[in-house]
Parts: sequence; structure tokens; C-alpha cells
Amino acid sequence: MNSFFSHSLRSIIVLQRLLITGIVALSCLTLSAQAATVSVSNYPLFLLSQAVTEGAPPAKQLLQAGEVGHHGSISPGDIKAIQDSKFVVWFGEPLENNLAASLNSAPNAIALFKFDAFNRHPLRDVKGEAIAGTLDPHIWLDPENAKAITRALAVIHSHANPQYKALYQANAQKFAKRLDKGVLAIKQSTATKALPYWAYHDAYQYMEDSLKLQLVGSLSTDHHLAPKASQLRWLNEKRPAKQMCLVSPSAPAKGLLAKLQPVKSTVQAEDMSTSKDFVSGWQSMAQQIRQCIA
Repeated sequence: MNSFFSHSLRSIIVLQRLLITGIVALSCLTLSAQAATVSVSNYPLFLLSQAVTEGAPPAKQLLQAGEVGHHGSISPGDIKAIQDSKFVVWFGEPLENNLAASLNSAPNAIALFKFDAFNRHPLRDVKGEAIAGTLDPHIWLDPENAKAITRALAVIHSHANPQYKALYQANAQKFAKRLDKGVLAIKQSTATKALPYWAYHDAYQYMEDSLKLQLVGSLSTDHHLAPKASQLRWLNEKRPAKQMCLVSPSAPAKGLLAKLQPVKSTVQAEDMSTSKDFVSGWQSMAQQIRQCIA
């Protein structure tokens, strides 16, 4: 699959051309010349946008932290913001189905999933097996994807507010260097072989290559759904290490942990809702997961 996060200049130019073509088409449909606001859908996309717009007006965030897109709703004020924005950037319906009714037909909406870009993985079942024909939507947790998204955002913001074009481009480059440095520090402190872990639900796949991790099972397909007794039994029977680490988006119940002992757990929100900055937030997640598993 083509992806512009590779170090090929050609692939970067191709994606930028795709973005520019789409943006120009959208611009022709935009009625208000004053509407230079860019809106972004959820919190991780807002963090990436903040990195690009540092020193310039920020984008408007539609969904609140904790509302990645599976859950939560948008208000009448958000619908008006969508209508008033020059561009609205979202991931797409596979992640943000609660925005689909408003954005699938919006002439100013740009869905990142529609571009033939980014490193992509399929969803996995509770036993860690890939599900054919699916997309794990948590693409921002892959550092290469995060850099690619900021480059795309720099192009989009530049078309909305061309007076800041040089700033946006410089910020995207600065972000890439910061993230590369942070990822390198994590890699230098990790083991040489992949270490097994459990997830409450499979949301951390895009961090596994950087952290040298291997998912060996999930408790449930959704963190709002309690695990089945049969799945807990399977996890215990197949555990590859005496003590396991469970990565969960919220604190698991003590009674649940008691059924998986010996086990340690670490709470990591996949939407990075406890972070104020993408790079430091990603590093913190990575370090805490590694500490739990080590």
C-alpha cells in the first residue's frame, strides 16, 4: 500500500497534490470568503493541529477529549461551526461514526482515511488474530502516521490561511524532529525482542513496532463491554509469561484483575485525552506501557 510517511519525496508530493486538488475543489464550493477557520474532529487530531498552528490561531475542536468518535455527540453549535469553517478535517466514518451524518455530505470536509496514505493495520479479534477487510482506526499512535498527518494539516491550514504558510511548514518540520527524537529515546531503552501484553480492547497496535510489543489477547472488543468468562479462561491458559501487563483505557475493576493474577495494569487513553502536547503525551504513554511490561 502506498504511504507518504516513507522517506520518498515523490510520495510526499503525490499526497500533497491530492490534498491540494481536493482543497481547491472545496474552496470553489465555499461561499464565505471570511471563513478562514479550520475545524478538526477529535482530540488527537487537535493535538496534531496545535503542533502545526503554534504561533497562529488554532483550529476549532469539535469532539471533546474522551470522545474519539465512537461515542459522544455534536451540538447545534458544532454543526454551525462545521458550516462556518473553511475546512473540516476528520479521520472518517470508521472511527467517527457520530460525525458521519454531518460530514459525509459536507462540501468542506476532508476525511483522512480516504487518502491512500498512512500505515494501516486491520482490526484484531480478542485472540489477536487479524480480521480481514477491516481497519484499525487509531492511526495517529504510529509516529510515522503522526508526522504524515501534520504535513497534511500544514497543507490544509496553508490553504485556509496562506499568510501563515511558512509558519505551518516550519512547525510541521519541528514536530517531526521532536517526535523522531522522542521515539529514538524509547527505542534505545527497549528490549531487542518483542514482549507480550494484554489489552482491555485492542487500541495500541500502532505503537507496537516502536515499543517492540506483541499483543497476545484482549479482554473485549470494546472497553464498554465486560469480558466473557470464556475469554478470561483462554487468556490465563495461553499466557506466555507468569506475570502479564494489561493496558486499558480506564482503570479495570479489582475483581477483574483478581481473575487474571499475577497481572499489572496501566491506564492509557488511546485518544491521549490526558495530554496537552502530542509528543510528550506519546512518550509518556510509551514509557508507562514499557514499565508495566518490563
